[in-house]
Amino acid sequence: MNNFVRSSVCGEKLNDNVDIATSVDGTTTQYSFSNGVLPSLGARSNRRNALRKFIISPFDPRYRIWEMFLVLLVFYTAWASPFEFGFLKKPSIKGLAIADNIVNGFFAIDIILTFFVAYLDPKTYLPVDNRKDISWRYIRTWFVFDTVSTIPSELVLKILPDNVQAYGLFNMLRLWRLRRASKMFSRLEKDRNVNYFFMRSCKLVCVTLFAVHSSACFYYLLADNYPDPKKTWIALSMENFESEDLWLRYVVSMYWSITTLTTVGYGDLHPVNIREMIYDIFYMLFNLGLTAYLIGNMTNLVVHRTSRTRDFRDKLQAASSFAQRNKLPLRLQDQMIGHLCLKYRADSEGLQQQEVLESLPKAIKSSISHYLFYSLLDKVYLFREVSNDLLFQLVSEMKAEYYPPKEDVILQNEAPTDLYVLVHGAMELIVTKNGVPEVIKEVKVGDICGEIGVLCYRPQLFTVRTKKLCQLLRLNRTALLSLVQANVGDGAIIMSNLLEHLKPQDDPLMQSVVADIEKMIAQGQTDLPLGLCFAAARGDESLLKLWLSRGSKPNERGIKDRTALHIAVANGNESCVAILLANGADPNIIDSEGHVPLWDLIMGKHSESLIKLLVDHGATLASGDVPQYACYAVEQDDLKLLQDIVRYGGDVTLPNSNGTTPLHAAVTRENTSIVKFLLEQGAEVDKFDANGLSPRNLADFRGNEEVKVLFDSTNPASLQSNEMLPDKKDGSSFLKKYSSTGTIDVTLVPSPHDISHDHKPPRGRANVFENSLFGVMSAATRGETSAGVNSYTTSKMMVNQPTRVILRCQGTSLDPKLVRLPKTIQELLDMGSMKFGCYCTKVVSAQGAEIDEIEPIRDGDQLSLVCEGKNVSQS
Repeated sequence: MNNFVRSSVCGEKLNDNVDIATSVDGTTTQYSFSNGVLPSLGARSNRRNALRKFIISPFDPRYRIWEMFLVLLVFYTAWASPFEFGFLKKPSIKGLAIADNIVNGFFAIDIILTFFVAYLDPKTYLPVDNRKDISWRYIRTWFVFDTVSTIPSELVLKILPDNVQAYGLFNMLRLWRLRRASKMFSRLEKDRNVNYFFMRSCKLVCVTLFAVHSSACFYYLLADNYPDPKKTWIALSMENFESEDLWLRYVVSMYWSITTLTTVGYGDLHPVNIREMIYDIFYMLFNLGLTAYLIGNMTNLVVHRTSRTRDFRDKLQAASSFAQRNKLPLRLQDQMIGHLCLKYRADSEGLQQQEVLESLPKAIKSSISHYLFYSLLDKVYLFREVSNDLLFQLVSEMKAEYYPPKEDVILQNEAPTDLYVLVHGAMELIVTKNGVPEVIKEVKVGDICGEIGVLCYRPQLFTVRTKKLCQLLRLNRTALLSLVQANVGDGAIIMSNLLEHLKPQDDPLMQSVVADIEKMIAQGQTDLPLGLCFAAARGDESLLKLWLSRGSKPNERGIKDRTALHIAVANGNESCVAILLANGADPNIIDSEGHVPLWDLIMGKHSESLIKLLVDHGATLASGDVPQYACYAVEQDDLKLLQDIVRYGGDVTLPNSNGTTPLHAAVTRENTSIVKFLLEQGAEVDKFDANGLSPRNLADFRGNEEVKVLFDSTNPASLQSNEMLPDKKDGSSFLKKYSSTGTIDVTLVPSPHDISHDHKPPRGRANVFENSLFGVMSAATRGETSAGVNSYTTSKMMVNQPTRVILRCQGTSLDPKLVRLPKTIQELLDMGSMKFGCYCTKVVSAQGAEIDEIEPIRDGDQLSLVCEGKNVSQS
């Protein structure tokens, strides 16, 4: 079926047996469109880019042009063969004989070409390019007929006896070529680039002319071969007709054939002898069938063109009668007539958008809807920040509809079944008070209406009426809820967006709606799956307890993997934090940015009692991204924040993923007090980052004597020369960068609540399915409990921990070193050269296998370094 769709999209001409589709690179693909054998299930693809040498593809454009040229010659054959059969006993007309031989020559060339043209195997649906198979297939089928029809008439006259009238009879065999014309018409009728009515009419005209011409020639043959020429139909008007001009006789014969076909009457031309009467009987019976065929086809073509207008008029008349019989108001009558007129206009102009989409496979339909409407739906306030998955599914479920001006889309107080997004046009919201309609708001492109009734399952608050021609996207309430049920986080986001949109409005009606919604949420009566993150964000203790009592997991994740505990801590809500911790929430769970709840609490500068509550339950900063926290504190010149990091378990000497330590940042900012504090915590002054720079290098370059004195007095035994490291990269260019910018290039992530709404990251997929229907079923299948969340958290914490390996120097008695694994093998060799004082050339595993990539190395591996020679200073 995909083949048919692809060929239809490409717009190639269709054949009765085969269709083609041309790819970008010019290669062709064949698709069956016949009533014959379809490809079997499991058959391989029919795409074949190259055939054997000297084999012609039947879908080659040049071969298609050749076939079209032969069809033109078939039209000549269709006229010449009956004419020669009826009016000529030998090739007396030289021009006609020459033309016959030229046409026969072209068809002889085609016979030769056919032995080199591939064909489709009806069983495997693959092109066969084996020359023996092609030849044997052609010889078994049409070879004999094609060969006989190309033999010159002059040769036939010499072979057969003189008393046999073989000239005209032999020429009739060439009508075998008419099958080519039949295939051409079938192909053109299916070509969407050719008008079907025109092509069908041409076919009917050709069939009629061929029937009239053939009958005229055969009827003249009866008169010409009758023993008594005067007792024939043509002798009634021409006594010596054999001596008359040939073309005059042909015209008279055509006149008789046409008058007989049209049943107008013969006049003075009518059958005279028994042969003519018998022939006329069969010819008029044939005319009955031909006339019925012609009238039926023409009637079908005409009715097809006018049936849509007739149906429209019938529906219009039925609607008017219904409205008058039931005495409907004029406004409703106008809406009925307007809707029917718009539907007729859409059908007549080919705008059956939804009908076309429904006829396509789901994947194609979803892709089209995504292309047309995703960008619009992405801007609707109700779906702001929901996951890409949900938004894509919502677009696929929406139906595009047209509404004429002054038509009601939603009625006030009707049941909430659908919500609508305006794509084009304008609408207005109307409230009826004391029987008087009042317009309260205009709906513009990209606005949504009907969402309050759908989400809260209450009667619609407004009447929505179009102001002009509108295109709307309609989403069914059942489809919306079924999609949102699979994702807890998105349901909470949708409800939050609704409340944020309604709260700022001063309308008393909206305020009462907000109060009703909040009451429903507090009682757990909403149909949307609202999770713990939603309750924590609102600070609703009762709702939080309600969801926990219903079995929600306390470590449910929301946007950026943030849990309800993250949100409650960031908001400083001690009661919600206590509830979550009492129900097993992990105090050290980290989000996608490496934040733990304690870090959010410290950044928010909340009360000491809340910090104590977390610490008493085992909260520590050590499980988070401590290097990131420390670098952020140094960048802010916040010594107190740095002390708090150490106070709550953070190691401020650890480097980040680039090898940059907080001491690097402190030296760059020339903050002596922070440098001193970091040195007191054990920070290494000769720790190299990814650019080959240490804090001492930075201090020397910047000429900060105070910092250099601190380095010398604090850690004099650690002084090492850079000359110890062979092939070490020159860090002068990086020093210039640090000097010009005045800061270390580190990744600093502030607290999430410091990010403004305008600078939020792009929409992503929220990993929030633990408490959804899908998540519960999946957990039950795997046998997971709430401990599964803790194991997930532990594994995520382990992923964020740096990989540590044990290094040994082969052939020496030096003690092994426990180091963090760098990003490349060369950095690992440089590190070994610094640690052991040797020029290291290779890294081997404990089993002696050489390692040339960093990826196979895992945490805790024991590695050996192969060194060429020991450094003199080290020995």
